[in-house]
Amino acid sequence: MNALPGGRPRALLFDFGGTLDADGVPWKDRFFRIWSEEVGEPDRARFDPAFYGATDALVGAIPPTLPLSATVERIVAGVAARLDAGQGAPSARVAARFTRETLATLERRVAWLSRLSAGYRLAIVSNFYGNLAAVCAESGIAPHFSAAIDSTDVGCTKPGPAIFQAALDALQTSPEDAVFIGDSVPRDMDGARALGMRHVLLRPLGAGDAPPCCCPDDPVIRRLEDFSEMLA
Repeated sequence: MNALPGGRPRALLFDFGGTLDADGVPWKDRFFRIWSEEVGEPDRARFDPAFYGATDALVGAIPPTLPLSATVERIVAGVAARLDAGQGAPSARVAARFTRETLATLERRVAWLSRLSAGYRLAIVSNFYGNLAAVCAESGIAPHFSAAIDSTDVGCTKPGPAIFQAALDALQTSPEDAVFIGDSVPRDMDGARALGMRHVLLRPLGAGDAPPCCCPDDPVIRRLEDFSEMLA
């Protein structure tokens, strides 16, 4: 794997959902997979808007201390209501599996993040619901981040430059001295590029043949831990 272009950064900024808690698979797709296995495969044309409606309803409407499990339960309930799928054991299994998989991945990355934080300042930049700090604390990753920027708290979302700048300000660094790692081209890559920040796309194997990033020759990794090789 090639070294990171532009020299050694001072700060590393990460997306949360689909990046830190998975290897390039966003929440919507993970919910769809688990829903299909536990409840039955829904019509994707109905599922996607149901998911977005359920998650949008949480923004600014939940307590900042709400844990991941309760957050996921509210999303599942919202999706079920919008799909007229009802509640009960299948929906409960969806919520439990999603929470279990997410926490397992985050907990597995604690040691890796600890090593990174010994040499770099770390921050999270996420379009979230107002309880990102609580979720990070719950999973054990919080001590390794100098800042966790939640879009609901700062009143701006990716790809807008203000949310990226909030993280840079918290780390007291510049776009030129930072790298952003995320799984979304329009939100993460395009947003970081607009601010002049280097960016690395987390795109899993089997994700298709679409152009992998927003700029020619942009770095792409298949597993989050692969990023360490770019810093060697």
